[in-house]
Amino acid sequence: MAGSPYVPDAKKYRPEDFERVDGEPRDPEPGTWGMQPDGSFLPPESTPSVPRDVFVDWPGQLDYRDPETYALNATAEAFYPIVVNTSHSWQCIYDLDGTRYMLHYGGGNHWKLYDITDPRDLKIVDEEQWGWADPRPQFGATTVQWNERLGKHIAIQASETPRYFLKGRVANKWLDDTVEGQLKEWEGLRGFRTWEMNGPSPRDWTLLTEVSTDPDHGPDEIQEGNGVLDLPVYYGDKYLFVATAPDNTFTNQPYRTTLWTAGHAAYDVSDPANPELLSQWWVPGSRAGEEDDSEYLAGNDRWNNKTSWFGSRMGIFMPRSVESGWKYGYAAQGGQGFFVLDVSDPSNIHHVGWCELPTSVAGTEGDNVDTTQVEETGYVYVSGYPMNTDCYEPAKEIYQIDVSDPANPRVVRTMPRPMPPAEAAFTDWAQRRGSFGPKRSGYFTNTGTPHGGVIPYAFYAAGLQIFDVRDPEDPKVGAYFVPPMGLKDDDDLAAPVHGIFVEWDRNLIWLFANHGIYAVSTPLLGEPVVGLPGEPSAAS
Repeated sequence: MAGSPYVPDAKKYRPEDFERVDGEPRDPEPGTWGMQPDGSFLPPESTPSVPRDVFVDWPGQLDYRDPETYALNATAEAFYPIVVNTSHSWQCIYDLDGTRYMLHYGGGNHWKLYDITDPRDLKIVDEEQWGWADPRPQFGATTVQWNERLGKHIAIQASETPRYFLKGRVANKWLDDTVEGQLKEWEGLRGFRTWEMNGPSPRDWTLLTEVSTDPDHGPDEIQEGNGVLDLPVYYGDKYLFVATAPDNTFTNQPYRTTLWTAGHAAYDVSDPANPELLSQWWVPGSRAGEEDDSEYLAGNDRWNNKTSWFGSRMGIFMPRSVESGWKYGYAAQGGQGFFVLDVSDPSNIHHVGWCELPTSVAGTEGDNVDTTQVEETGYVYVSGYPMNTDCYEPAKEIYQIDVSDPANPRVVRTMPRPMPPAEAAFTDWAQRRGSFGPKRSGYFTNTGTPHGGVIPYAFYAAGLQIFDVRDPEDPKVGAYFVPPMGLKDDDDLAAPVHGIFVEWDRNLIWLFANHGIYAVSTPLLGEPVVGLPGEPSAAS
């Protein structure tokens, strides 16, 4: 059964409508990409960036919003028509006083708090939304952890400069010479905030301090750099790791909407009210003046292409904390490649290994590192994600990287492309429209211990895809749950499913779609748990 029409003509991509700059990738020739006679989809080799709300027509796409749900080895335990943001949202899950809570937020000005103790009976406990003209700080990416020594939950929240929009429109520093000044003069915290949680709701939290990642300018001044990108890495003990460019020399950045190329910084947060900067690390060549001496720029065909993202987008990835004895961190630095970092002494972060990632422009080439299997197998899984809509860019792959020799990481294989079932009205998920490709596999804040030899990913138009890596030499798609493309005409179709959160301790995967939230189970994880994990009253 066909759904409602897909997009109005005004949103369709016409190359002549977009001004281009020297060095930017050009539109591929017709006939060099698209649907093939055997029903497969051949992605373009290279494309320019296209705004995410602009849709690209090509022969073979559906001309309607697909209303069907597809499932393999997975079940929706519950659905809730709740949305805080359609393009991206964040979640934290924590237990207080016999209740499991989920804090769900997005867009910077909207959060909701749920009681998810019974995942089949989610209850909204509290919520708040405010206008963009409101002077209060935006609600950034937040890590919540239990601090055993202090006997309380601590929240650490990122704050960064605008990344995409300025004055209500998409920034492009290559075409608008006001973008640089606006970003450099932006008034707001470039760093992180620490909070003491005196209850489950953000209304109950007490601000302990604001920390600028610019070591030369405090929170009450206009700071340099971009602040903290995405999720602070904090396990509840002594150390904090953040992705940041600390000053305005970190400007070797091809991407159009930001000035800075971020590396990483480590802090001692033994006293959350008085964090202490320990060390900083960045890819040589990120700073102005480093160009001639950087092996990571020499021969890099992305350099100065006005399109690739250079630097980190997320904090350092680890399977567990440095305090527990873990030694290595993994950094996906976009078009700069994949790095293995020695973080055993956070006062001296340094890299010990590097490998190049295959070129895939446009889109984000290195964003997420899944470390759930590394202790058992020596493999991590590295991916970027699509930025253009309707698969108008090279395929965003998931690369299996062998890090068993930290000094010589190497890409050993590409994960298989998820495919639709035979009963679908199309032969490739790309035809379903919207974006298609991996977003992220959840976050290090996912609750419990990874198990089952599986890696779930949010996959945009292909919903939730769960890879079976029990035999890491023969990975396969072991399960999926793909919801309808849109239940409302105003759904954001660029990001049909934009995120997941995994409760390993309750065998549940929360899926965040543009029309609501699904709680999904799969036999690959085991029977879902109701109640708090480990309680005698918990029952499947």
